[in-house]
Amino acid sequence: MQKYTSFGTVYLVGAGPGATDLITVRGAKLLEKADIVFHDALVEAEMLNLCPQAIKVPVGKRCGKLSSAQHFINKRLVDAAQQYKTIVRLKGGDPMLFGRADEEIGALKKLGIEVEVVPGITAALAGAASLQQSLTLRGVSRSVAFVTLAQATEELKSAEDNQIQPIQSPNADTLVYYMGRKDTAKIAQQLINGQSNRYANTPVHVLEAVSTQRERHWSSTLGELAKGAADAWFDSSSPALIMVGEALRDAMKIKENLESSSPKINDSLQDSQILTNSRRRA
Repeated sequence: MQKYTSFGTVYLVGAGPGATDLITVRGAKLLEKADIVFHDALVEAEMLNLCPQAIKVPVGKRCGKLSSAQHFINKRLVDAAQQYKTIVRLKGGDPMLFGRADEEIGALKKLGIEVEVVPGITAALAGAASLQQSLTLRGVSRSVAFVTLAQATEELKSAEDNQIQPIQSPNADTLVYYMGRKDTAKIAQQLINGQSNRYANTPVHVLEAVSTQRERHWSSTLGELAKGAADAWFDSSSPALIMVGEALRDAMKIKENLESSSPKINDSLQDSQILTNSRRRA
Protein backbone atom coordinates (compact mmCIF):
# COMPACT_ATOMS: atom_id res chain seq x y z
CA MET A 1 0.00 0.00 0.00
CA GLN A 2 1.42 3.38 -1.00
CA LYS A 3 1.95 5.82 1.87
CA TYR A 4 1.93 9.61 1.71
CA THR A 5 3.87 11.89 4.05
CA SER A 6 1.03 14.42 4.14
CA PHE A 7 -2.71 14.19 4.01
CA GLY A 8 -4.40 13.54 0.71
CA THR A 9 -7.37 15.56 -0.51
CA VAL A 10 -10.93 14.34 0.00
CA TYR A 11 -13.41 15.23 -2.73
CA LEU A 12 -17.13 15.09 -1.94
CA VAL A 13 -18.54 14.40 -5.40
CA GLY A 14 -22.18 14.47 -6.43
CA ALA A 15 -22.97 11.45 -8.59
CA GLY A 16 -26.18 13.06 -9.84
CA PRO A 17 -29.62 11.41 -9.95
CA GLY A 18 -28.49 8.04 -11.32
CA ALA A 19 -27.57 8.04 -14.99
CA THR A 20 -23.82 7.77 -15.46
CA ASP A 21 -23.68 10.52 -18.08
CA LEU A 22 -25.35 13.02 -15.73
CA ILE A 23 -22.34 13.28 -13.44
CA THR A 24 -20.38 16.51 -13.96
CA VAL A 25 -17.23 16.47 -16.08
CA ARG A 26 -15.20 17.46 -13.00
CA GLY A 27 -16.72 14.61 -11.00
CA ALA A 28 -15.96 12.07 -13.73
CA LYS A 29 -12.34 13.26 -14.00
CA LEU A 30 -11.86 12.89 -10.26
CA LEU A 31 -13.20 9.34 -10.38
CA GLU A 32 -10.73 8.54 -13.15
CA LYS A 33 -7.78 9.47 -10.95
CA ALA A 34 -9.08 8.48 -7.51
CA ASP A 35 -7.05 6.11 -5.37
CA ILE A 36 -10.08 5.09 -3.31
CA VAL A 37 -13.82 5.77 -3.66
CA PHE A 38 -16.34 5.61 -0.81
CA HIS A 39 -19.75 5.38 -2.46
CA ASP A 40 -23.38 5.59 -1.39
CA ALA A 41 -25.89 2.80 -1.89
CA LEU A 42 -27.79 4.99 -4.37
CA VAL A 43 -24.83 5.23 -6.72
CA GLU A 44 -25.46 3.08 -9.80
CA ALA A 45 -23.04 0.21 -10.49
CA GLU A 46 -22.33 1.67 -13.94
CA MET A 47 -21.03 4.85 -12.32
CA LEU A 48 -18.28 2.85 -10.61
CA ASN A 49 -17.02 1.75 -14.03
CA LEU A 50 -15.58 5.26 -14.30
CA CYS A 51 -12.99 4.39 -11.66
CA PRO A 52 -11.64 0.90 -12.47
CA GLN A 53 -8.26 1.77 -10.91
CA ALA A 54 -9.68 2.76 -7.53
CA ILE A 55 -10.41 0.77 -4.40
CA LYS A 56 -14.20 0.86 -4.01
CA VAL A 57 -15.74 0.93 -0.56
CA PRO A 58 -19.53 0.84 -0.10
CA VAL A 59 -20.72 3.05 2.75
CA GLY A 60 -24.40 3.18 1.90
CA LYS A 61 -27.19 4.30 4.18
CA ARG A 62 -30.60 2.85 3.26
CA CYS A 63 -33.74 3.11 5.35
CA GLY A 64 -34.58 -0.14 7.11
CA LYS A 65 -31.36 -1.84 6.03
CA LEU A 66 -27.96 -2.43 7.57
CA SER A 67 -26.04 0.80 7.05
CA SER A 68 -22.71 2.38 7.85
CA ALA A 69 -22.85 4.66 10.90
CA GLN A 70 -21.92 8.22 10.04
CA HIS A 71 -19.13 8.46 12.62
CA PHE A 72 -17.61 5.31 11.12
CA ILE A 73 -17.73 6.83 7.62
CA ASN A 74 -16.03 9.95 8.97
CA LYS A 75 -13.24 7.85 10.49
CA ARG A 76 -12.70 5.90 7.29
CA LEU A 77 -12.34 9.12 5.31
CA VAL A 78 -9.79 10.41 7.81
CA ASP A 79 -7.85 7.14 7.70
CA ALA A 80 -7.89 7.14 3.89
CA ALA A 81 -6.54 10.71 3.78
CA GLN A 82 -3.51 9.47 5.73
CA GLN A 83 -2.81 6.75 3.15
CA TYR A 84 -3.90 8.04 -0.26
CA LYS A 85 -3.49 11.17 -2.35
CA THR A 86 -6.94 11.38 -3.98
CA ILE A 87 -9.99 10.22 -2.03
CA VAL A 88 -13.48 10.50 -3.49
CA ARG A 89 -16.61 10.40 -1.36
CA LEU A 90 -19.23 9.71 -4.02
CA LYS A 91 -22.73 10.76 -2.99
CA GLY A 92 -26.01 10.31 -4.81
CA GLY A 93 -27.49 13.52 -6.19
CA ASP A 94 -25.80 16.61 -4.74
CA PRO A 95 -23.47 16.27 -1.73
CA MET A 96 -24.90 19.32 0.01
CA LEU A 97 -28.55 18.23 -0.01
CA PHE A 98 -29.64 15.62 2.56
CA GLY A 99 -26.20 14.04 2.35
CA ARG A 100 -24.66 14.76 5.78
CA ALA A 101 -21.81 16.50 4.02
CA ASP A 102 -21.38 18.95 6.89
CA GLU A 103 -20.50 16.12 9.29
CA GLU A 104 -17.87 14.70 6.96
CA ILE A 105 -16.42 18.12 6.13
CA GLY A 106 -16.24 19.00 9.81
CA ALA A 107 -14.45 15.78 10.75
CA LEU A 108 -11.88 16.25 7.99
CA LYS A 109 -11.23 19.95 8.51
CA LYS A 110 -10.79 19.40 12.23
CA LEU A 111 -7.61 17.47 11.41
CA GLY A 112 -6.46 19.87 8.72
CA ILE A 113 -7.42 17.60 5.82
CA GLU A 114 -8.19 19.45 2.60
CA VAL A 115 -11.75 19.00 1.33
CA GLU A 116 -13.34 20.02 -1.96
CA VAL A 117 -17.00 19.70 -2.90
CA VAL A 118 -18.12 18.94 -6.45
CA PRO A 119 -21.86 19.59 -6.91
CA GLY A 120 -24.20 17.20 -8.66
CA ILE A 121 -27.68 17.26 -10.19
CA THR A 122 -30.20 16.59 -7.45
CA ALA A 123 -33.09 14.20 -8.13
CA ALA A 124 -35.75 16.94 -8.06
CA LEU A 125 -34.21 18.65 -11.09
CA ALA A 126 -33.85 15.36 -12.93
CA GLY A 127 -37.47 14.59 -12.11
CA ALA A 128 -38.68 17.90 -13.53
CA ALA A 129 -36.62 17.24 -16.66
CA SER A 130 -38.12 13.78 -17.02
CA LEU A 131 -41.66 15.11 -16.66
CA GLN A 132 -40.79 18.09 -18.87
CA GLN A 133 -42.61 20.29 -16.38
CA SER A 134 -41.02 23.15 -14.49
CA LEU A 135 -40.93 23.28 -10.70
CA THR A 136 -41.47 27.02 -11.01
CA LEU A 137 -43.96 28.55 -13.39
CA ARG A 138 -44.90 32.16 -14.07
CA GLY A 139 -48.21 32.98 -12.44
CA VAL A 140 -48.40 29.62 -10.70
CA SER A 141 -45.28 28.80 -8.70
CA ARG A 142 -42.44 31.05 -7.66
CA SER A 143 -41.00 28.96 -4.81
CA VAL A 144 -39.82 25.38 -4.34
CA ALA A 145 -39.06 23.43 -1.16
CA PHE A 146 -37.00 20.26 -0.94
CA VAL A 147 -38.23 18.28 2.07
CA THR A 148 -37.33 15.05 3.85
CA LEU A 149 -38.71 13.29 6.92
CA ALA A 150 -35.84 10.81 6.97
CA GLN A 151 -33.44 10.70 9.93
CA ALA A 152 -35.81 12.72 12.06
CA THR A 153 -38.81 10.42 12.42
CA GLU A 154 -38.73 10.20 16.22
CA GLU A 155 -38.62 13.97 16.60
CA LEU A 156 -41.70 14.35 14.43
CA LYS A 157 -43.81 11.79 16.29
CA SER A 158 -46.35 12.62 18.95
CA ALA A 159 -46.12 10.68 22.21
CA GLU A 160 -49.91 10.45 22.29
CA ASP A 161 -50.83 9.15 18.86
CA ASN A 162 -47.41 8.05 17.49
CA GLN A 163 -48.19 9.87 14.27
CA ILE A 164 -45.77 11.97 12.25
CA GLN A 165 -46.55 15.61 12.96
CA PRO A 166 -46.67 18.26 10.24
CA ILE A 167 -43.27 19.82 9.70
CA GLN A 168 -43.00 23.59 9.84
CA SER A 169 -41.49 24.54 6.50
CA PRO A 170 -43.37 23.31 3.41
CA ASN A 171 -45.10 26.56 2.51
CA ALA A 172 -43.57 26.79 -0.95
CA ASP A 173 -45.69 26.58 -4.09
CA THR A 174 -44.03 23.36 -5.24
CA LEU A 175 -42.92 20.68 -2.78
CA VAL A 176 -40.48 17.87 -3.49
CA TYR A 177 -40.19 15.13 -0.87
CA TYR A 178 -37.08 12.98 -0.71
CA MET A 179 -37.02 9.62 1.07
CA GLY A 180 -40.73 9.77 1.86
CA ARG A 181 -41.97 6.47 0.45
CA LYS A 182 -43.22 4.95 3.70
CA ASP A 183 -45.00 8.17 4.69
CA THR A 184 -46.65 9.13 1.39
CA ALA A 185 -50.25 8.79 2.58
CA LYS A 186 -49.52 10.70 5.81
CA ILE A 187 -47.74 13.47 3.91
CA ALA A 188 -50.74 13.86 1.59
CA GLN A 189 -53.24 13.84 4.45
CA GLN A 190 -51.30 16.52 6.33
CA LEU A 191 -51.04 18.75 3.27
CA ILE A 192 -54.78 18.50 2.57
CA ASN A 193 -55.74 19.07 6.22
CA GLY A 194 -53.17 21.82 6.83
CA GLN A 195 -53.15 25.51 6.02
CA SER A 196 -50.98 25.12 2.92
CA ASN A 197 -53.44 25.75 0.06
CA ARG A 198 -53.19 22.11 -0.92
CA TYR A 199 -56.37 20.34 -1.93
CA ALA A 200 -57.49 16.84 -2.79
CA ASN A 201 -57.18 17.67 -6.50
CA THR A 202 -53.64 19.10 -6.25
CA PRO A 203 -51.41 17.29 -8.77
CA VAL A 204 -48.87 14.74 -7.55
CA HIS A 205 -46.11 12.92 -9.39
CA VAL A 206 -44.16 10.09 -7.78
CA LEU A 207 -40.98 9.08 -9.57
CA GLU A 208 -38.72 6.13 -8.89
CA ALA A 209 -35.10 5.65 -9.97
CA VAL A 210 -35.11 8.97 -11.84
CA SER A 211 -32.87 9.12 -14.95
CA THR A 212 -32.09 5.38 -14.92
CA GLN A 213 -33.49 2.64 -17.13
CA ARG A 214 -35.65 1.55 -14.18
CA GLU A 215 -37.40 4.93 -13.96
CA ARG A 216 -41.14 4.76 -13.31
CA HIS A 217 -43.86 7.39 -12.83
CA TRP A 218 -47.10 7.45 -10.85
CA SER A 219 -49.26 10.50 -11.49
CA SER A 220 -52.48 11.42 -9.69
CA THR A 221 -53.71 13.78 -6.96
CA LEU A 222 -53.10 14.40 -3.27
CA GLY A 223 -56.51 12.91 -2.53
CA GLU A 224 -55.61 9.61 -4.15
CA LEU A 225 -52.19 9.61 -2.50
CA ALA A 226 -53.84 10.17 0.89
CA LYS A 227 -56.01 7.11 0.32
CA GLY A 228 -52.89 4.98 -0.15
CA ALA A 229 -53.46 4.51 -3.88
CA ALA A 230 -49.71 4.46 -4.55
CA ASP A 231 -48.72 2.17 -1.67
CA ALA A 232 -48.78 -1.05 -3.67
CA TRP A 233 -47.10 0.61 -6.65
CA PHE A 234 -43.79 1.33 -4.93
CA ASP A 235 -40.67 -0.74 -5.46
CA SER A 236 -38.87 -0.79 -2.11
CA SER A 237 -35.51 -1.27 -3.83
CA SER A 238 -35.70 2.02 -5.76
CA PRO A 239 -35.35 5.59 -4.44
CA ALA A 240 -38.59 7.54 -4.72
CA LEU A 241 -39.40 11.22 -5.15
CA ILE A 242 -42.77 12.83 -4.40
CA MET A 243 -43.52 16.07 -6.26
CA VAL A 244 -46.56 18.18 -5.33
CA GLY A 245 -47.93 21.42 -6.75
CA GLU A 246 -50.05 23.23 -9.32
CA ALA A 247 -47.01 23.80 -11.54
CA LEU A 248 -47.06 20.06 -12.19
CA ARG A 249 -50.57 20.08 -13.58
CA ASP A 250 -51.05 19.36 -17.28
CA ALA A 251 -49.45 22.24 -19.15
CA MET A 252 -52.47 22.97 -21.34
CA LYS A 253 -54.81 23.13 -18.32
CA ILE A 254 -52.46 25.59 -16.61
CA LYS A 255 -52.47 27.79 -19.72
CA GLU A 256 -56.27 27.73 -19.85
CA ASN A 257 -56.51 28.67 -16.16
CA LEU A 258 -54.07 31.57 -16.55
CA GLU A 259 -55.81 32.92 -19.63
CA SER A 260 -59.23 32.77 -17.95
CA SER A 261 -58.03 34.49 -14.75
CA SER A 262 -55.54 37.04 -16.09
CA PRO A 263 -56.09 40.14 -18.24
CA LYS A 264 -55.00 39.92 -21.83
CA ILE A 265 -51.53 41.25 -22.50
CA ASN A 266 -51.35 43.78 -25.31
CA ASP A 267 -48.36 42.81 -27.44
CA SER A 268 -49.08 45.31 -30.21
CA LEU A 269 -46.52 47.86 -28.96
CA GLN A 270 -43.85 45.22 -28.56
CA ASP A 271 -44.58 43.84 -32.02
CA SER A 272 -44.41 47.29 -33.58
CA GLN A 273 -40.93 47.84 -32.11
CA ILE A 274 -39.39 44.85 -33.88
CA LEU A 275 -36.80 46.08 -36.37
CA THR A 276 -35.20 44.36 -39.28
CA ASN A 277 -31.49 43.64 -39.10
CA SER A 278 -30.76 46.59 -41.40
CA ARG A 279 -32.31 49.05 -38.94
CA ARG A 280 -30.71 47.75 -35.75
CA ARG A 281 -27.82 49.69 -34.23
CA ALA A 282 -25.15 48.47 -31.86
